[in-house]
Amino acid sequence: MTQVAFHFNAPDKLQYAARLLRKASAQGAKVAVVGLPQDLQALDVQLWTLSPQDFIAHAAWPAEPQVWSASPVLLCETAQQSHHREVLVNLGHSVPQGYAEFARVIEVVTVDDAERQAARGRWKHYSEQGLTIVRHDIAVNA
Repeated sequence: MTQVAFHFNAPDKLQYAARLLRKASAQGAKVAVVGLPQDLQALDVQLWTLSPQDFIAHAAWPAEPQVWSASPVLLCETAQQSHHREVLVNLGHSVPQGYAEFARVIEVVTVDDAERQAARGRWKHYSEQGLTIVRHDIAVNA
């Protein structure tokens, strides 16, 4: 059964996602990141501009098949585009189709009221599916 975690109160969604990806990459996890095209493009740029010691190998959809298959982090508009099924990081406002194929789903939510409202809807959806949800309040843990 898919494990779901909500990370609330991220001051900057993309910086927090990069931090999550650094941690997951260090642990050897295979991660798919889904979200709006402009967010994925901005995250791609951010990941390429990290210092050499913090670099996270990744590929953005679409990419050459050999690059796509060799990358531990995949940036894609839909979960179905990813061949990874370990961790799904959702930067979007809706429940990603195909999320149940992943072992873990991480929802990143900023302090923006519209994002928080959309997150409540996703929380309700996962809860109605009988999934256990873990809440991480970034503001408390910072």
